[in-house]
Amino acid sequence: MCGIAGAIRLDGGPIEGLEKRLEVLSSLIAHRGPDGLGSWRGPRDSVGLAHRRLSIIDIDQGAQPMQDRAGDVISYNGEVYNFIELREELGLENFVTRSDTEVILLGYQKWGEECLTKLRGMFSFALWDPRKATLLCARDRFGIKPFYYTVQNGVLYFASEAKALLPFVPQIETDLEGLKDYLAFQLCLAGKTLFKGIRELLPGHLLRVKNGQVQIERYWEVYYELDWDHTQKYFEERIRALLDESVRLHLRSDVPVGGYISGGLDSSIVGTLASQQSKPGDFVGFNGKFSGGPEFDESAYARLVGEGAGFTLHERDIGVDDFIKNIRKVIYHLDYPVAGPGSFPQFMVSELASKHRKVVLGGQGGDEVFGGYVRYLMAYFEQCIKAAIDGTSQAGNFVVTYESIIPNLTTLRQYKPLLQDFWKEGLFEDLDRRYFRLVSRTPREAPEIRWALLGDYSPFETFQSIFRAKNVGKESYFDSMTHFDFKTLLPALLQVEDRVSMAHGLEARVPILDHPLVEFAATIPSNIKFENGTMKRVLKQAAGGVLPPAVRNRTDKMGFPVPLLDWLKGPANGFLREVFSSPKADTREVVDNRGLVENLAREPRFGRKIWGLLCLELWQQEFHDKDAEFKARLRS
Repeated sequence: MCGIAGAIRLDGGPIEGLEKRLEVLSSLIAHRGPDGLGSWRGPRDSVGLAHRRLSIIDIDQGAQPMQDRAGDVISYNGEVYNFIELREELGLENFVTRSDTEVILLGYQKWGEECLTKLRGMFSFALWDPRKATLLCARDRFGIKPFYYTVQNGVLYFASEAKALLPFVPQIETDLEGLKDYLAFQLCLAGKTLFKGIRELLPGHLLRVKNGQVQIERYWEVYYELDWDHTQKYFEERIRALLDESVRLHLRSDVPVGGYISGGLDSSIVGTLASQQSKPGDFVGFNGKFSGGPEFDESAYARLVGEGAGFTLHERDIGVDDFIKNIRKVIYHLDYPVAGPGSFPQFMVSELASKHRKVVLGGQGGDEVFGGYVRYLMAYFEQCIKAAIDGTSQAGNFVVTYESIIPNLTTLRQYKPLLQDFWKEGLFEDLDRRYFRLVSRTPREAPEIRWALLGDYSPFETFQSIFRAKNVGKESYFDSMTHFDFKTLLPALLQVEDRVSMAHGLEARVPILDHPLVEFAATIPSNIKFENGTMKRVLKQAAGGVLPPAVRNRTDKMGFPVPLLDWLKGPANGFLREVFSSPKADTREVVDNRGLVENLAREPRFGRKIWGLLCLELWQQEFHDKDAEFKARLRS
């Protein structure tokens, strides 16, 4: 786990001041690699790579950028968990180090770009091939590791974090289409970022610079080709075997490993399996909790998991003072606002974990792969009612019936306000429009946003292209919903996971996102995954038996809720008013910040508008208002 950066001139000519440019790129991602730094410049300074290292595998010999005997050079971030098997396949006698970095170099020598299909893990890298005069860049299948790029004056710059590219753009400006995506979903779609001129390489894609051209291609996709031939028991046994194998591989490390333990199903399964496969006392867990009431604290479940699996659980109490002190740091490390308030407590728990471990495992991906969001049940409830009225319950798109879903509707008890809002408009519309409304974060009433300035771009059209993608069959509404979240929300959550851990020099690993497991899960019919409307049913059946019954049978899904509105209307109200009343906050083009403060009292307790716009203003203060400081780095 590290930070990478670099530059290449598209026409093959020299990059003026390349050494300084690499130094600036490296300095802005220094927190990602506290254990070492390095850089490499190619012939005529037409290409250069930089690296910051967090030492996890082959601590003594894994320095980067790394060059092999053929002259290929790589700057790499991540972990290839099957590196031991690949070393044997490539021939142990060919290796100089024990690092997984060298595995990618020698794999590229043997298989070329096809080496990407051999890698099992999380990664982003840039590899210079002098024989082909080609720079090959790639990002892992799920977007666990980041990769951002921009082309300025004929030079492509890239880095693990978007902030490292800001000194090279003409001016720090907001991408209005990205902003419109953000206002709709609190994330950006299709490779956009909130920074104008800076894009992210999508998960499962490669970027090639060759003959003066920047070429981007997809090298991996998940296909929902349903397996109707096997039994429920077969799927459960196979899921458990793949989970066990993935956890075993993710425990490979030359330093001790710990885990985030929220008390929810996914992290509890991962943590318990990891503890079972570790030496006694090696694995430890980390949990964060709030004191704002039982709806903000699931630490009791996390303690049950720790007691049942026999590992020590370290806890962190998180309060409003932590929020005021750290929220600007969170926004800075995120690069730009994304996803919900959970990024703040994750930041605090990562700080705790970094005091005890350099590697932690988490449960990210379980909701998107196995169907764990309450909104899936909401959407199905509506469609079951519609199907019962129309007499189309057996038409193929409905994997549960109205009668069978009833026992699980108690899960929706605390979501009645959201259901009321969902059903206010568009009841029984087309499936894609209904799910768009369900996932949309666009404030229903937002007079503070000057929508006319945002142009004609429609986030719904981009949403629809993902929701109705060709790799998803039309047999199941459930697969279309989970696929959209898998391609959009999951990378956003992984952006949070990466940034808040790396902010503290901590490597976060996500065993559920192992591609053999994900590919297999995509073949499971929805009537098994989501039988009777039970969320993550196949995962519970496959691995839930390792958990205490109180954790396995939970129906009160929480997802790290934050008492944000309680704080902003109470002890943090002064902080909020200070943020929105600065002279520059008063001059924002798109958002009327003064009006936002005046309307705060009408914001519902779990509304997301105030969070989204607070993050947007803090982001502008941390980056837009410091444009001159970023530019000065090139001159100092």
